[in-house]
Amino acid sequence: MPFVSSREPLILNDEEVRYLEKLVRSRNTKAGISLRAKIILMSNQGISDSSIARQLGISRHKVIRTISRVLKIGIQDGLNDLPGRGRSKTISPEAKTWIIGVYCRKPIEFGYPHEIWTQRLLQKYIQENAIDEGYPELSKISQGTISKICNASTIKPFKIRSYIQKRDPDFKEKSAAVLHTYQEANILKIMEKEGKEPEMFIISFDEKSGIQVLDNKYPDLMPIPGKYPYVSRDYEYIRNGTVCLQAAIDLITGFVHYRITEKNNSEEFIEFLKMLDYQYPKNVKLKIILDNLRVHTSSSTMQYLNTVPNRFEFVFTPKHASWLNIIESFFSKTTRSVLRGIRVKSKEEIIERISDYIDSINQSPVVFKWSYKMDMNPSGVILI
Repeated sequence: MPFVSSREPLILNDEEVRYLEKLVRSRNTKAGISLRAKIILMSNQGISDSSIARQLGISRHKVIRTISRVLKIGIQDGLNDLPGRGRSKTISPEAKTWIIGVYCRKPIEFGYPHEIWTQRLLQKYIQENAIDEGYPELSKISQGTISKICNASTIKPFKIRSYIQKRDPDFKEKSAAVLHTYQEANILKIMEKEGKEPEMFIISFDEKSGIQVLDNKYPDLMPIPGKYPYVSRDYEYIRNGTVCLQAAIDLITGFVHYRITEKNNSEEFIEFLKMLDYQYPKNVKLKIILDNLRVHTSSSTMQYLNTVPNRFEFVFTPKHASWLNIIESFFSKTTRSVLRGIRVKSKEEIIERISDYIDSINQSPVVFKWSYKMDMNPSGVILI
């Protein structure tokens, strides 16, 4: 006598079918979830449990169990692993940078009438587009998790303080390359601790141009206990031009290479590369994370690079994503510690003070580290 199932029929609406098809198509969907999505789609098409099991190469019991679970608790929960099974859900650094990238654009660009994001609206967009963008782990993300990611980035576009002219169309690919380079640096650190010779050095580079050389027109008045609690400074000042700080952090040793110049052009950048070339062993590659400033790719720069083939490799950050470059943390600290409110008599004095500060840091170098821990696969970077 043929088996007759007493189970209620599985009927999906169009939205549920589209959701499951996205999961099956996405390369980033976990294998278990993709398999269960296929089972549900095939059952919805009227294919019998036995035929599903035979076509997918699994047991009939697994097919029945999957369908019954979805009927009982719904598609969203029914597709996930049971509690306590498998690894806990994680959000990859690439997914986080995608969230921040969306957060840095106006909602109107995505068809919404809003001027700035609300938590509910940002959650709605992320959940609806996560699978298409290749981040299925974000399809059920909570507002609280989104808030933590955005707050950790220190970017607050809802305050409308910054202006970004154009988003880099290759943002995802470039940010993935930068994140993977940070993982390479972590591996090289381990090799160094084990006494192995590094096969390359990884360096985070940028320029801080336009540092104003300002002098007081009248002397500062220092605080007097019980009378004047603050430093008093006259509003008038004397301009003595600007300087540019070129700096590069060795992500293996923490050492800061630097030059302070009056100009920021191709010639000065080439001089910096020559300095690095002189200071590192000749038989290793120097991999440099930097932005796509014109002087970094100018014809003069390219001509110099051709004279030292295979010596340098550039990893460019996406346009308007300087926050992905570790050197920016160093510049921020330098601004807070030395440059904020600084008054000097000449360019020579400000160069001396910046140099003294960096030299003191290099006496006990601090290894800067990207806050996310990643695996070795650049196409599937995950938190561990």
